[in-house]
Amino acid sequence: MKLYDARRAPNPRRVRWFMAEKGIDGEDGPIEIVPVDFFAGEHKTPEYVARAGLPQAPALTMPCGATITESVAICRYLESLYPEPNMFGRDARETAQIEMWTRRAEMMAATPLMLAVRHGHPALAALETQVPEVADNNRQSAERAMSFFNRRLGESEWLAGDRITLADGVLFIGMDFARMVKFQLKPEHANIARWLEAIRARPSATAGA
Repeated sequence: MKLYDARRAPNPRRVRWFMAEKGIDGEDGPIEIVPVDFFAGEHKTPEYVARAGLPQAPALTMPCGATITESVAICRYLESLYPEPNMFGRDARETAQIEMWTRRAEMMAATPLMLAVRHGHPALAALETQVPEVADNNRQSAERAMSFFNRRLGESEWLAGDRITLADGVLFIGMDFARMVKFQLKPEHANIARWLEAIRARPSATAGA
């Protein structure tokens, strides 16, 4: 298998984080890591787009030769190959709960924070036309969502339950990426701060960063 990976970009980092939590070695192990340089436009070459279907990363070429994109889809495929430790749910109820929190983390925090960085950090102007209002609106949306996630993490050690799952990775990587635009928690978000300290202490925290 080959994983087309763009270091520091948040969506490829999700897969590297997931692999680290799973203990899947991507350097000399079963998955070859192929770097993709966004700033050099390597994701837009005809060869890459023909393989991946879209000019984006991550992309995973499977043993059958087919290539899939979308970070969560790639993680689901890897979960089927490496089922332990479980990151997507052991039964119908738990699977639904993890899916719910993964979607909430992505829609309410990770995606708005990514857009705040993409449209707000000067270095990323080389990749797209930036719109300051997009950055501001999405940052404000993510800031409002922090109170919701803070309440949840006052009830539960991890976002979707009693152990770390993909939902935690999606929220953590989105928030960590937003440090590029100096996104910070408010003092009242102590539950998120506790959770962040725990997740940053894990070896997976630096995978793909």
